[in-house]
Amino acid sequence: MTPKRPVGAGAIPKTVESPALASSGSEPLYAALDLGTNSCRMLVAKPQGSQFTVVDSFSKSVQLGAGLEKTGRLSRSSIYRTIQALRVCQQKLKRHNVRRMRLVATEACRRALNGPEFMKRVHRETGLKLEIISPQQEAQLAVVSCAPLVSRNTEQLLVVDIGGGSTELVWIDLTAVPGPERTRAIMQMHGGFNAVGTAAARVVDWISVPLGVATLRDQFRDVEDDGARFALMSWFFEESLAEFAPYKDDPPREGFQIVGTSGTVTTVAASHLGLRRYDRNKVDGLRMTSEEIDKVIRNYLALGPAGRRRDPRIGTDRQVLIMSGAAILQALLRCWPTDRLSVADRGLREGMLYALMSADGVLEDETKP
Repeated sequence: MTPKRPVGAGAIPKTVESPALASSGSEPLYAALDLGTNSCRMLVAKPQGSQFTVVDSFSKSVQLGAGLEKTGRLSRSSIYRTIQALRVCQQKLKRHNVRRMRLVATEACRRALNGPEFMKRVHRETGLKLEIISPQQEAQLAVVSCAPLVSRNTEQLLVVDIGGGSTELVWIDLTAVPGPERTRAIMQMHGGFNAVGTAAARVVDWISVPLGVATLRDQFRDVEDDGARFALMSWFFEESLAEFAPYKDDPPREGFQIVGTSGTVTTVAASHLGLRRYDRNKVDGLRMTSEEIDKVIRNYLALGPAGRRRDPRIGTDRQVLIMSGAAILQALLRCWPTDRLSVADRGLREGMLYALMSADGVLEDETKP
């Protein structure tokens, strides 16, 4: 499948209501929901200074894209699981009386022949109105979510969002933006990738590859040997990057930063740190070198499928997807080796929250004295 590039069955039983944190105070709350190929995730938050505080959250593996590669359609069982999860989200939104929200669906719903039909069913059965966003909108939100992790010394930035059904890469030139202004300049990109003004962040190139941890795994499911399957997945993904090649012949080292956002990157970071219980405070913002990441991936291969299933740092949900994600990560680091890959435990939900709050003017400008 050619990577996308820009040109400029029955009733669902009532779900048992899940526990949720009580809303604190009377301040308005914001919500963002990301329905991906593998997971359904939502955050409810309130603005606090230049950031936000999470009031409630939801995350569940729904495997919406299971079987999509073979049939081109969302299956009845996947739809059933997903609508059950969305009912929980609807309950949380109602309990918190959320009025400002954005609810999006990504690659699985973009590609599925019955994607629009599924969106109508979701609205009919849950009351939630989700929008299927474009690859560029997905890339923009990923960029915005990672803005707080960008160093003031970064001049060339590569943001990588490894999803379940697709992977977005955005290369940004920050040389025209003064160091203290770079976070704000990137957060302003939620509305588009067109640079405005002389001190704007400039998108050099971007791409949405229709290969994520679930879709890449499905492509090579019939390869029995673990090592061979990994090598083939990594090669296949790298081939898909042929048209995305800014600075590929002479990749920068000084002033170059990669920010990686995905379950793959955070899992690799947790393994690198030797965490037996995941700790977001230790993972989010961690910097790793190409050599450190390669060491973790080689250890995954040495463990084999059985060893990875037993490894508490990987987890039962992630173990079936970690090697396809690692294959993508390895391919990226072959193209652009770096001593500064920043791990982002954040993604589309955070990007949507930043965009909503920024539009409402409820976030403080941390660049002001």
